[in-house]
Amino acid sequence: MQPLRGTKDILPKEVQTWQSIYKIANDILSIHNYQEVRTPIIENTELFERSIGNFTDIINKEMYSFNDQGKRNITLRPEGTASIARACIANKLYTQQSINRLWYLGPMFRYERPQKGRQRQFHQLGIECIGSNMPIADIEVIKLATDILNKIECNNEYLLEINSIGNLNEREIYKTNLVKYLKRYEHELDTDSKKRINKNPLRILDSKNLKTQEILHNGPKLKEYLGKASLEHFNTICNHLEYLNIKYKINNWLVRGLDYYNYTAFEIKTKNLNQQNTICGGGRYDNLIEQLGGPCIPAVGWAIGLERLIILMQKNLSQKVKQSRIYIATQNFDTVDIIWDIIHILQEYQVKFELDLSNNNLSKQIRKANQLKAKICLIIGENEIRDKSITIKWLQTRTQQTIKISNFRKYIRYLKKN
Repeated sequence: MQPLRGTKDILPKEVQTWQSIYKIANDILSIHNYQEVRTPIIENTELFERSIGNFTDIINKEMYSFNDQGKRNITLRPEGTASIARACIANKLYTQQSINRLWYLGPMFRYERPQKGRQRQFHQLGIECIGSNMPIADIEVIKLATDILNKIECNNEYLLEINSIGNLNEREIYKTNLVKYLKRYEHELDTDSKKRINKNPLRILDSKNLKTQEILHNGPKLKEYLGKASLEHFNTICNHLEYLNIKYKINNWLVRGLDYYNYTAFEIKTKNLNQQNTICGGGRYDNLIEQLGGPCIPAVGWAIGLERLIILMQKNLSQKVKQSRIYIATQNFDTVDIIWDIIHILQEYQVKFELDLSNNNLSKQIRKANQLKAKICLIIGENEIRDKSITIKWLQTRTQQTIKISNFRKYIRYLKKN
């Protein structure tokens, strides 16, 4: 039996990398008072239809939706922001405090052609700052994304691209003019762009087709339709990014693929993953919570694709498997008191160990400890059992000493200290 196409087993050696990402995110985000939240992986399909937009690829092609036994239409979540917005409304988080800083990490599901760094079950780390319409909130979330990437030593491997997509009214006027312009060149557009011209024309800006890009280059620019408030918001962000020495590029074609964004849209792209090079995407969504039936609450956030992030981590960090520092070789499992007394002391001092369960002779057990690259092998043979002692063998230097079990706690304290 093989896993389903587009899914992947995360094996013990890989889990260590996932745990290190979780720890880095938790450490950085906790300092900034972001709190972890966990939402269900299944939601009512309507949630995503109302938030993401009916004419997006996610809704039309990529969602895993089904009817459950109660004939409810259910979807495996394709992204995290809509679920966070729904949780904010359902739990009335806005009544407890005016600003909610939240973060999440978990699996998402989209029916796409599997590629390197892109699976049908994939994982995202995301943050949402809910309750502020100030540009300082946009800057905070962007800075946190770069802080996390820098912590895992990806600082020379990515570039921030940013744009302002204005408010809904400004964007509607732009869309009308964009469609009017593109209609003149409709026969020259790529197939996907022809389909989008009447349904979701802004998605054409994302086209990778060279001819379509050439046509767009001479067409109307969204920045030409922005009002004073939109421009001031965007300029403030750019000024702060320069002060923070966060390198960025203004990309006039960047709109993001979800309908709920306004004002700020941004992506962080790596230089190492070819076309699938976006590792973080986000922006401001001031109308989403109201759109879903809640009060009018502004928000901004982002999501990082963990599979793509791990590719960068493996390139930049030598991820060494952390082996047990101590291996316990024993000749007689009937001496339960000695073995468990030793294990309790190792647990007390949080020293990583592995107990040999093979019932092989001591020589084979010591050989196994060497293969696993343990630093120390604790040997409990017949002589040690008789004398109530432990032989401590340092495997790299091959030196060893025997101490009384009554002194073992003191010995471990010494090891931890030094």
